[in-house]
Amino acid sequence: MTPFSVRSVTYDWGIVWDNRDMFWWGLVTALQVSAVALVFSMVFGLVLALGRMGKRPGSILAAIYINVFRGIPALVSVIWVYFGWSLLVGFNFSPFQAGVIALTLLYSAFFAEIFRSALTALSPGQSEAGLALGMSSAKVFFFVKLPQATKIAIPNIGNMFIGMVKDTSVFTVIGLVEIVRVTQNLNSTYFQPFVLFTAAAIIYVVLAFVLDFLFRTLEKILSTPTKGFMATLLTARRSSRINKLIEVHDNSLSPKIF
Repeated sequence: MTPFSVRSVTYDWGIVWDNRDMFWWGLVTALQVSAVALVFSMVFGLVLALGRMGKRPGSILAAIYINVFRGIPALVSVIWVYFGWSLLVGFNFSPFQAGVIALTLLYSAFFAEIFRSALTALSPGQSEAGLALGMSSAKVFFFVKLPQATKIAIPNIGNMFIGMVKDTSVFTVIGLVEIVRVTQNLNSTYFQPFVLFTAAAIIYVVLAFVLDFLFRTLEKILSTPTKGFMATLLTARRSSRINKLIEVHDNSLSPKIF
């Protein structure tokens, strides 16, 4: 691409395409850290939610943790983990490990409130019905309440995942080679901050749209009945099986004429 000038400043947008592989691997790294942290933070967040909904002193300890870590910036958290914890436990975390731990500590507090609100939105009668049918409390929770709460929480889970990906941008301070770190490295070579950081911003925006689409599709797939063209397409086989079962059931109930 041919560079063009605006007010004696040359913007070479071609360097973005020339270094697309570096941007790609920076994006992959950010997604990997965020995906691993998402799994851990959801599990830990669910434990915190149950703790806060339980009895003292567990509810008090869970509330303290949630309020403390909801107020800590991602930059402070990752510095604590990467430098502070290394001194305390005598183990040096890699930038990837420190990023996962930092995001897990922060976002488990948010997921705790997401799961708590989703669980409290369910009707208490469902638990009573499950217990009346002979199910244990654990089975009622894992097979009745948790699936429904997860459906309710999916939109917020998607928002949290997008936030995780964006927060990896501050992990450049510990040397994690994600999108911003790639941008900084390229800028030290080409001295094109406006071009490179604009490209990084566009990557984040496009990624946000893609993730939002994926989580909205997942929400529609899990809804009953399935909503949307993409969700219907992905669940066509399941819907076909359900329709066949309904047809067989109706045929078995219909009167037979001999």
